Amino acid sequence: MSLPCGKDFRPPWPLTSGHIQTMLSSSGVRRLLLPRAARAVQEGAEQVMVDGGGGVRLTGAFTAQKLRPQPRGLAVLFHGWEGSVDSTYVLQTGSRLLADGWDIFRLNFRDHGDSHDLNEALFHSCRLDEVVHALGEIAMRWPARPLALAGFSLGGNFALRAALHTSRVGIPLSYALAVCPIIDPTEGLFSLEESAPWFYQAYFMHKWRHSLLAKQKAFPQHRYFEMSELKQDLRGLTESLVRRHTDFNSLQQYLDGYSVAGDALLAMQIPATILTARDDPVIPVGAFEQLQLPPNVELDIADFGGHCGFIRGRDMTSFTDDYIAARFNALA
Repeated sequence: MSLPCGKDFRPPWPLTSGHIQTMLSSSGVRRLLLPRAARAVQEGAEQVMVDGGGGVRLTGAFTAQKLRPQPRGLAVLFHGWEGSVDSTYVLQTGSRLLADGWDIFRLNFRDHGDSHDLNEALFHSCRLDEVVHALGEIAMRWPARPLALAGFSLGGNFALRAALHTSRVGIPLSYALAVCPIIDPTEGLFSLEESAPWFYQAYFMHKWRHSLLAKQKAFPQHRYFEMSELKQDLRGLTESLVRRHTDFNSLQQYLDGYSVAGDALLAMQIPATILTARDDPVIPVGAFEQLQLPPNVELDIADFGGHCGFIRGRDMTSFTDDYIAARFNALA
């Protein structure tokens, strides 16, 4: 049986617009219109704490499947920047995989999903070690196999970087899939600033500022930023926080720290898939086209889908549900 491919996604008008796909992907309208089945992964979910190493604590949710005598495997899901385990796309994908017989673990990154009070240090995109450490603990605590990982946007970037490390540290990850991952953070930052419509940066900045204020409230004795810094644009605030809270000497060094551009993925030891859309207004497709990949890494560029949208129609369900499930099920 052939697996679904990006070229198979042909949405009706006006969902052929990458902007409409992107705006609907995280909208409250979509959450309201989704069928009840898309939230099934929340029912009976166990809220858990996992060890990120070095005293770091991360939160997550585990849901055991109940349809089969044994699960097909364990699916771990990573949300995007300023998302959470309860983001619409995470719930929808998790619910679909749950219906196919997978156990599901949804992980919150540091300072996401109301976890701002757990760790004093601030989240940033180069905190990969704690995510890999948490993935190792998840693999030990929930031993269903195979272990498969899917991430979205920044979570897709984390998924690819984690997959590069798991074989080196003995984590039995069998497969990784990234939907619209950040490839070259420098290019992504320029895109949001210069070529993407203003409301994308406004949306992300609103959520980020809200998160930073929640962090400050959780640790009032610690000064994370000056209020004047919160008024800066994306580049300015990022640079201020990099200099204040990381060991990187410059903004560029920090951005390079979580890049997977160029030949960075040639070292991938396990099968992996990257799905993106040519009309993604947030992450330019050029960075994907310049990737140098080994034979075990599949690059799939759809014509439509926007940024983590791939919405099929009025029911607001996503093509990525079938796409991810088909590849996970083939692995199992």
